Amino acid sequence: MQDKLTLDKLESWLWESANILRGRIDSGDYKNYIFGMLFLKRISDVFEEECNRIKEEHGEALMYDEDFHKFLVPDKARWDNIKNTTKDIGAAINKAFEELEQENPKLLEGVLTPIDFNNKERLPDSTLEKLIQHFSKYSLKNKDLEDPDILGRAYEYLINKFADDAGKKGGEFYTPQNVVKLLVEVLDPKPKMRIHDPCCGSGGMLVYSAEHLIEKNQNPSNLTLTGQEINLNTWAICKMNMLLHRLYDAKIVKGDTMENPKFTEGGELKKYDIVIANPMWNQKNWNKADFKEMAYDRFHYGYPPGNSADWAWIQHMLASTNRDGKVGVVLDNGVLFRSRSEGKIRKKVLQNDLIEAVIALPPNLFYNTSSPGCILILNKNKPEDRKNKVIFIYGEEDYEELSNQNKLRKQDIEKIVNTYNNFEDNEKYSRVVDMEEIERNDFNLNVPRYVDTTEPEEEIDVQEVIDELNEIEEKREDVEREMKGFLEELGFDLDNK
Repeated sequence: MQDKLTLDKLESWLWESANILRGRIDSGDYKNYIFGMLFLKRISDVFEEECNRIKEEHGEALMYDEDFHKFLVPDKARWDNIKNTTKDIGAAINKAFEELEQENPKLLEGVLTPIDFNNKERLPDSTLEKLIQHFSKYSLKNKDLEDPDILGRAYEYLINKFADDAGKKGGEFYTPQNVVKLLVEVLDPKPKMRIHDPCCGSGGMLVYSAEHLIEKNQNPSNLTLTGQEINLNTWAICKMNMLLHRLYDAKIVKGDTMENPKFTEGGELKKYDIVIANPMWNQKNWNKADFKEMAYDRFHYGYPPGNSADWAWIQHMLASTNRDGKVGVVLDNGVLFRSRSEGKIRKKVLQNDLIEAVIALPPNLFYNTSSPGCILILNKNKPEDRKNKVIFIYGEEDYEELSNQNKLRKQDIEKIVNTYNNFEDNEKYSRVVDMEEIERNDFNLNVPRYVDTTEPEEEIDVQEVIDELNEIEEKREDVEREMKGFLEELGFDLDNK
């Protein structure tokens, strides 16, 4: 019988599985195989555990009754069947995924079958056998885990590690957890809220929205969590992330949000309490002409240029909030000050008093860029004391510098969150600015324009500088006299040169 599996041991064991594939498969790709194998092992182990409990409590006849299981796991998808397969292992795993999806279409349709284990050039039987042996080392039954919730946390750890391993490509599916935590804590989700991420990646913002409530001893089960993701592999990772965090009611769909938003109602976008996202910065592959026909009443304030969809994303998010809703979005700093069509949109959004906070982030927080980036908080129902005002927070200098990228520490996050909540001025850090001043600055939102971040120049004591110069001059004359003496001793007549 194994000891209870701790989070540290679980994380280390799961990351070791990547070493089995390293070299055979690009680092950007092998996450799909590891996640698929982890998910298969977990639901097979839990299904077996549930069957044993049901047999003891209700008898053998009800062991496989679907009313007692979250997932039904057919014989070919049971771990023992996979473990005992010695030939054409990849085909057996593919078949297991296929049957799992067929038995559980509501939760798993399309999630597992895109992962192809049956490519013997990339994944020969010998490699798959090692991988299966590795995953057989520990039981992932709830009774064998220190806490059932550590499986979800370990999955998040793996996503982070794979993003780190993939470098710039990692930014396509993962926002660093410290940035996610900051954004969610600023937005402060409450029970029963409807929360949406229109470009959800691997789902971290939705997961942490639920965890935020748990940390406050509140019930996350009545949250409505929805997300849309264009990349099919990332969508599958997100789906598994929700399921391993036991967020079974979260609805994650495939598709291009700009072209075809899936969360609609009566021909209009569904409305949420919170819309949260880290969209692709300065997205260039969008055609505003095409979207005029499928605008869903999104672009009230105008169409941004074809070389940057930043303000298209902001407007989509605003259109997806209810009349009391909030938007939290991570974007490139250019969104704060670029002119022309973007400047016109920004001006209108400000004149409608929708922007509540601008937070300047430190550099090198993200995988796909060293740019600092910023967070915009938009609020359709500002409290009376915040109306026609924006708080600017200069968080660029508070972070931990790591070897590959920087990180927001707990105290850095708390400092920003407290400043936002208190809506107050702090010297060289934050300032509440009224709309008249923003208008005088041509609606430019660059944080250093409003928060004085310069250090005062040290006062110069002129007399002290003169005394130092005189002292240096005296030393120079002494050196010249000494050098002249040496030269005369050597026979040089410096007076008759």
